[in-house]
Amino acid sequence: MIHQHRVYDMDINLIAALAADNGSTRLKAALALGSNPEPGLVDTLVARCAIEPDFYVRDMLTWALTRFPNEITVPRLVTELHSENPQARSQALHTLSKIKDAGAWPAIPRSLLHDPDDAVACSAWRAAVALVPDGQKGVLAAELAAQFGRGNRDVQLCLSRSLIALGEEVIEPVLQTAMERNDPGVHAHASATKRLLRDPSAGFELAVQEAKRIFVLGQDR
Repeated sequence: MIHQHRVYDMDINLIAALAADNGSTRLKAALALGSNPEPGLVDTLVARCAIEPDFYVRDMLTWALTRFPNEITVPRLVTELHSENPQARSQALHTLSKIKDAGAWPAIPRSLLHDPDDAVACSAWRAAVALVPDGQKGVLAAELAAQFGRGNRDVQLCLSRSLIALGEEVIEPVLQTAMERNDPGVHAHASATKRLLRDPSAGFELAVQEAKRIFVLGQDR
């Protein structure tokens, strides 16, 4: 009984530390909670993910959640996917991509792949690639390719890397289709993705600019 009280008191202190002003304190609290996972604390960790401002602390919270049984964490994270808070959606997707429980795939709303918030969309792309069954990879590739040309360099690179992770055979058809589009942004993004597929060390931004230049020259002929 005394031991149980000590554990309870420790958990209470760590929960309080998750809301501390000092980021290092919050980081250590997340580490401690993940090192000694108590199932009743999953809600606390998920709720903190939605509001935690520090990237490194959020990553530690994700790690902590991967230490709990999937049957507890996955349903709770799936609930977060419907939150009005973009960070809640993004972090839940990120954590699901780390847990890699295939059973979560049917529960991910496909609308998240087109979420207006770029951070949520990027997290959705990465989670989808990590969880999609082999038989649905082609459908996912087409859905992702529909967003060629979206966003800034970081968003476009995220989309390209997500597509590449699906495999060359899966994405070749959608790359070819996109490169035939009469849209310089779409054409350039798809071309840069193809170059990145062939040469992972290639400079993405330079590839985009070069593809746009070639597209314009082709239009001028």
